[in-house]
Amino acid sequence: MLKILFAAAEAMPFAKTGGLGDVVGTLPRELNKQKVDARVILPKHSAIAPSFRDQMKLIKTLKVPVGWREQYCGVEMLEYQGVIFYFIDNEEYFKRPSIYGHWDEGECYAYFCRAVLECLPELDFKPDVIHCHDWHAGMIPVFLKAFYQENAFYKGIHTLYTIHNLRYQGIFPKELVPDILGLDWEYFNSGGIEFYDQVSFMKAGLYYADLISTVSKTYAQEIQYPFYGEQLDGFLRSRNSDLNGIINGIDYDEYNPETDNKIFVNYDAKNSQLKQENKLHLQEKLGLPTIDVPMLGIVSRLVGPKGLDLIERILHELVATEDLQVVVLGTGEEKYEDLFRTVAWQYPDRVSAHIYFNDSLARQIYAASDMFLMPSVYEPCGIGQLIAMRYGSVPIVRETGGLKDTVQPYNQHSGKGNGFTFTNYNAHDMLFTIKRALGFYENQKTWKKIVANAMKADYSWENSAKQYKEVYTKISKM
Repeated sequence: MLKILFAAAEAMPFAKTGGLGDVVGTLPRELNKQKVDARVILPKHSAIAPSFRDQMKLIKTLKVPVGWREQYCGVEMLEYQGVIFYFIDNEEYFKRPSIYGHWDEGECYAYFCRAVLECLPELDFKPDVIHCHDWHAGMIPVFLKAFYQENAFYKGIHTLYTIHNLRYQGIFPKELVPDILGLDWEYFNSGGIEFYDQVSFMKAGLYYADLISTVSKTYAQEIQYPFYGEQLDGFLRSRNSDLNGIINGIDYDEYNPETDNKIFVNYDAKNSQLKQENKLHLQEKLGLPTIDVPMLGIVSRLVGPKGLDLIERILHELVATEDLQVVVLGTGEEKYEDLFRTVAWQYPDRVSAHIYFNDSLARQIYAASDMFLMPSVYEPCGIGQLIAMRYGSVPIVRETGGLKDTVQPYNQHSGKGNGFTFTNYNAHDMLFTIKRALGFYENQKTWKKIVANAMKADYSWENSAKQYKEVYTKISKM
């Protein structure tokens, strides 16, 4: 049986800020169903709920080298939904009010990477592959080569490095090389961990890992070009043969309109007309008129890369000229938060804006909305459009990354397609696409077909886990 250890900064339900936490928290469970012994190791963040912390069992305490010093490390374990999770405990690094954004983040995650490798002999679990996720785990492949390749225990341990978002690279001053990383300067070069005279944890993982993956086939191609490549496109082209694009999935047990107790009325693809009842309940809850008009949902971080400047350009025109309702949920940049607040004030019967995040309300929007807008500048995979389709909210997206891989534009001649797409990053192309979707909505027979197509699309973890299993098998034979 293959043995895989996921190393990451976050995993739901313990600590999560975005899609990374969803993947690390759910993919191992599907791998276990497919006869892979998949486990997870992550920091013991103070954000982890006391109910989980109380269940953790201390396995071992040890010292972890951090440059010239040694730091305490407690290794704790908890089994959750059939998956074994290990937690690296060090209050100096991880007893903080938030997971990210601290001045010594480079040291925190250098420590974490070293601790993962140091504690392996104590786990009674020797992985065939350490699956390193994003920059926080980027130093693991480097440390494995630099400090452990001569140790018999570590023979046969390989690494897969997954890019979840190339924009966030973990870049720090080069002084970390001897003082924190404990590496010789020979590792600091353009073919190694050096990135414009600084240290890049992302580049380190990309260079030293046995194989690389990212979270959609299209994103795997896009990042090999300058616009998406974040100054690493040339390096990624050099490792093209080692780069795999595997689309993310979602937990179909967790996101299931048939059983979800957070929505107003349960339904499935066979009786999707019950979405109308969810819409009526949400309209009442939000103070919108309880009328049968198309509802457009936006559940998103309100930041530029999510395409908010396109929405800003056409939002007034859209709500002033089209008979629809728009419901927004999320937080982010102040100018976009103010945009939605202002438009909701100007059009109280058509726009409802909620500048915070609440999981129950998010699910109610997915269940109630007829359409889901996601016009991203770039989107490595995207989770929102997958959840939207699961709940029968037809996605309107820009063709980039995982959005292109998962949303097929509706073809009125063949009857195939599960959403609406546009290619150019252009506000009026998006507006035209929204109006096209609204036109189809008027023909309810056609619209029900599109909704059925969306709900029948299978983006559970099953197929993606099979692809990961193939990659693990390939690595373990290297």
